[in-house]
Amino acid sequence: MSARPPITVIVIDDSANNRRMLQQLLEAEEDVRVVASAENGEEGLRKVVELRPDVVTVDLEMPRLGGYTFLRLLRSAAPTPAIVISSHTHKADVFKALELGAFDFIAKPPRATPQSLQVLGAELLEKVRAARLVRRGEVRRRPGRVVQEPVEDKPFIVAVAASTGGPPAVQRLLEALAAEPTPCVLVCQHMPAQFTRAFAERLDRIGPFNVAEAKQGDRPAPGHVYIAPGGRHLQLVAQEGRLELRTPEVSAKDRYVPSADRLFESVARVLGPKALAVVLTGMGSDGAVGVRAVHQAGGEVWAESEETAVVFGMPQEAIATGVVKRVLPLGEIGPALVALTRRRR
Repeated sequence: MSARPPITVIVIDDSANNRRMLQQLLEAEEDVRVVASAENGEEGLRKVVELRPDVVTVDLEMPRLGGYTFLRLLRSAAPTPAIVISSHTHKADVFKALELGAFDFIAKPPRATPQSLQVLGAELLEKVRAARLVRRGEVRRRPGRVVQEPVEDKPFIVAVAASTGGPPAVQRLLEALAAEPTPCVLVCQHMPAQFTRAFAERLDRIGPFNVAEAKQGDRPAPGHVYIAPGGRHLQLVAQEGRLELRTPEVSAKDRYVPSADRLFESVARVLGPKALAVVLTGMGSDGAVGVRAVHQAGGEVWAESEETAVVFGMPQEAIATGVVKRVLPLGEIGPALVALTRRRR
């Protein structure tokens, strides 16, 4: 059997130092090869059309053709997964780029220390490899366990998990839910710590939901959306007869932060048959353990279908457990939640 060809990448950045650094990080592994680089969006678009790489990395602030325009043209001229590499000071710009079709983003470290570059390299390689998942649908499976502690008479809460491709998907879901903005939505979105607050603030501006980064001790309320804070988990607990949110710190054993499994398991324990878990686009297997817990507690599990998921990894892992009740395109999940909300009132 012949070896799988390397993932091809084009690096677009107006800084020669950044282009050199990114190429070194990408080519640290044999399965990735940088086939070209460009110092502006115009040159980068020409090379993408000519070379047809698997992935593009792009800065947003570039001469001659900025990142936003590049993404718009890329989508029509040569659809290619684009990873935005952004500084921490441009959080809002990142979410605009995702709405324009960027595949994912990476936070550029404020200082290029050996440790920060090692972290950047690991994240960059992981997300570049996600392009292979998009094209070939390859995922890994992980066994899980069941937890059940149902509690009666609790409000309607929807627990949502997403990773790669998640920010635009979560936004679209909330926009569809605007027709019935009464559920409480708990969101576990894999995202760097410094971006979750900006993500919540952006979602808060789009519709009737009150959206905020979750805080320890928050009491879930109808019409509110709570985003798991970056670098911590989000869990639902029943405390002295009332619902509260917990944002525990991570441990060395945690593979995913925040963890969809932890969120779903906590919802299953507290809400029992009233639990509802929704798995959206994302790479990896986070959520596969938690959906079993929701099912065993008598709750429902929904998953985004392959036709709309940017990466079908997380939904496919959930579906593979055999406990998913509904598999829907992203555009149908919101209306289905609206209908379910009205039936549960």
